[in-house]
Amino acid sequence: MTTRTDFDEFVAARSTGLLRTAYLLTHDHALAEDLLQTALTKAWFAWSRIQGDPEPYVRKVLVNTFSSWWRRKWNGEHAYADLPETPTGEDGADDRHDLWTAMGRLPRRQRAVIVLRFVEDLSEAETARALGISNGTVKSQTSKALAKLRIDPALARTTTKDRS
Repeated sequence: MTTRTDFDEFVAARSTGLLRTAYLLTHDHALAEDLLQTALTKAWFAWSRIQGDPEPYVRKVLVNTFSSWWRRKWNGEHAYADLPETPTGEDGADDRHDLWTAMGRLPRRQRAVIVLRFVEDLSEAETARALGISNGTVKSQTSKALAKLRIDPALARTTTKDRS
């Protein structure tokens, strides 16, 4: 019974933070909830074997599950004959939307590294452990992702107000 209690306490304490990570990876509330539920289900079956703090293990399961979901051929996108209307003018511009757009253009591993390093505030070593990669790979993926974000058109926009 202790195992179930420990797991329940962990879920109650950390599910909000893990859900935030899942949302930042998927950009969709429903997918984020599904991703977290899947990761917690996998963690439940391994709960008795987890040594020490379970959060890094659960976070790794979360990121690995996210990566495996996107390896499938079909990811839920539908083709439409007509393009949706785009907002005109700068009145509807939202900087957060621009960041989401730019983050969405990053490859999944780079996006995962950026989310874990800068949003979840994990160290390079913690990020490497969570993703199952080396510290050098974390550094190179971070560098490549930041370089792509710097030149992304959604973020590189300047207006006449910014120049003066």
